[in-house]
Amino acid sequence: MSPRPATTGKAPEHPPGLAGLPRSRAGGGRSAAGSGPSRRFLARATLLSAALSLAGAVLGLGRDQTLARLFGAGVDSDAFLVAWTLPELASTLLIEDGMAFLLVPAFSVALARRARGLGGPDPVRALVASSLPRLCLVLAGTAAVLAAAAPWLVSVLAPGLPDPSLAVSCTRLTATCVLSFGLAGYFSAALRAHRNYLAPGAIYIAYNVAIIATMLVLAASWGVRAAALGVALGGCVMAAVQAPSLWRRIAGGPDPGRFATAAPDDADGGPHLAAGLTPALVCAVLLFTLCRQSQVLIERYFASGLPAGAISHLNYAQKVAQLPMSLSLMVCVVTFPVVARAIAEGDLGRARDRVERDLALMGCLVLLGAAVVVACAPQIVQLLFQRGAFTAQDTAATAAVMRVYAVGLLGHTLVGALVRSYFSSGRTTWFPLGAMGLGALATVVISAWAVDPWGARGLAAANAAGITLTALLLLLGLGPRTVPVRVRWVAAQLSRPVRAAGCATGAGLLCAGLFDSPAAAAVAGCACVTAVFLLLAWLLDAAGARSLLLPVTHSVRSSVLSPLISSLISSLIRRLRHGR
Repeated sequence: MSPRPATTGKAPEHPPGLAGLPRSRAGGGRSAAGSGPSRRFLARATLLSAALSLAGAVLGLGRDQTLARLFGAGVDSDAFLVAWTLPELASTLLIEDGMAFLLVPAFSVALARRARGLGGPDPVRALVASSLPRLCLVLAGTAAVLAAAAPWLVSVLAPGLPDPSLAVSCTRLTATCVLSFGLAGYFSAALRAHRNYLAPGAIYIAYNVAIIATMLVLAASWGVRAAALGVALGGCVMAAVQAPSLWRRIAGGPDPGRFATAAPDDADGGPHLAAGLTPALVCAVLLFTLCRQSQVLIERYFASGLPAGAISHLNYAQKVAQLPMSLSLMVCVVTFPVVARAIAEGDLGRARDRVERDLALMGCLVLLGAAVVVACAPQIVQLLFQRGAFTAQDTAATAAVMRVYAVGLLGHTLVGALVRSYFSSGRTTWFPLGAMGLGALATVVISAWAVDPWGARGLAAANAAGITLTALLLLLGLGPRTVPVRVRWVAAQLSRPVRAAGCATGAGLLCAGLFDSPAAAAVAGCACVTAVFLLLAWLLDAAGARSLLLPVTHSVRSSVLSPLISSLISSLIRRLRHGR
């Protein structure tokens, strides 16, 4: 699906309001110039997505806390976390990256054709009819094969487990997520292309609630298998919460009669768009996503030979350390359909400006979070996990790994953002796979060298080094066949929050060290990091911080200071009159 030049015809449809609100309340849809969604709409959509993502992340921490409290960091939790590899891989492949990279551009082209009213069947309905049934068959068959091959998978993923039978049982339960996650990812991509962000953003809330509830109810009788059953049920819930919204979008689309007089080249709109998902494009996206997720597989392979609990320490550290990355990526989750729609309409300049602003903003957000993680890691882990079977030794080991993971957060964020620039046009490109392959190779080499002397910390360092190398390659590889981002400008913009984060981390470490209470140390460290980072971001104008904050300053001045000054003047006049 190559970018198509904008054509004349009917005006593009306006994006639906957020969460079913009227368009005026949702941000106004398109800007006055008609060049895409307004900044207000994008800001509201990003805040909504970030809020829902944060709620899902908090529940994810609650899930991990429940797992740690019930099963600690030992043989049972290690067995489940080996089985957890499948939903981790499936969520990246089928929800967060792979499915979105394929389907958001396809639905964006379908929506652009629908907006132009070119005739023929409704392109969106035709695309769903031609792609969804085949996808369900492929996903169901894959899930069945994985469940049957569970013993072999466990032996490959974690050959050092003392008793693999428990991991095999859990893996057979989690294998069902391939079908449910695939449906959830398809629904999410379609809804986000329609600029509907409520239902896709809420899926991890429903998912984690299902896992927590299943563990609490069945842990006594099922043991750690209850967590695996919760994964299977949670996947079904993720698809179910989105299905009504997508059905309304499809069933409530334009009248099919509007497309009754089809032009010959548009009569097969849906099948034609589905055919644009060529085997080469699908392979390029899926192999990139698998290669990216292989970092987790590499870690667990090497960690299976370490003392019991190492896999759990890596898992808990990664979950907490990657929260800033997950929240910062909400920016490009919201704007990816905007970039894809701009490319579908032939507006590469708008796409480039959007990507450049996103990279600068996401760099700022994730580096602020990384500084907090490094400064307050022991206190955060102690507050979140140190109870029940999770001991002080587990806290120390997890915090040490978490600090190392934080070094690679900028690389993880940039990879997640940059790869969208490569796939947003719907063209087949193998460069992201090559860059990720080199990063994975670096992870393997460094892991093999570092695992003996440094254990889990060495594996975390290998992860950070590999993903940072990938991010550099993807940034340098952007060119005219992708979104034509100005690489030097982006690098200069990112250097500013890097400097701010370094200074803020040092200040946060000093503040956190002044308190014995973990809660007081975490609050003081977080506040100090935030204050120092924001001050330096203002001074360095990181991500246009001054221009972003000037409207806020003006608003505060006009809404608070001006009435206060007026009140003081009025009071003074009244006193002078009274004196007379």
